[in-house]
Amino acid sequence: MPRLFTALEIPSSVAQSLARLRGGLNGARWIDAEYYHITLRFIGDVDERVAHDVAHALYAIRRPPFTVALDELTSFGGDKPRAIVVRARPEPVLMELQAEQERLLRRLGAPPEPRKYTPHVTLARLRGAAPSAVAAYLGARGYFPSLKFEATRFVLYSSRDSVGGGPYIIEAEYPLGRVELMARASGSRF
Repeated sequence: MPRLFTALEIPSSVAQSLARLRGGLNGARWIDAEYYHITLRFIGDVDERVAHDVAHALYAIRRPPFTVALDELTSFGGDKPRAIVVRARPEPVLMELQAEQERLLRRLGAPPEPRKYTPHVTLARLRGAAPSAVAAYLGARGYFPSLKFEATRFVLYSSRDSVGGGPYIIEAEYPLGRVELMARASGSRF
């Protein structure tokens, strides 16, 4: 059964800038830069029929390309930090794309996403990192300059559990800005 999620890819130039933030924190499992992404909707482990339905239903989404701004280095988890992330500015066009996917997937029978959507790039997963060490890591990075890129498509990824994030396989891609149906599967097995 494939584990699926939709996401925006991070361009390699932006990913390389983010990768410079790696290191200096015990208990961090750093994600490989080639696997950086902004998850739009986690779908989960599904059978091949559902995967096929999801891959094809996403072609109906029509949205314009938009600029994504990554502008805050932070952690998730509060007193028990679980991840180092860079937040994306929750611009309306990004939030509307995510909400449309949420609605579409719920119509296909996916359970609702239980958490409020916070667009971000995960840089590291934390295991046993002390809150004080996380605070020191974040403090040492000081000011985080905004990084921007143009989102021109979103993708359907499949994944499997591994160390370092990934490997993620693009199962289908969905261009933004096309009025006509121009999305194409990229070697999708669905």
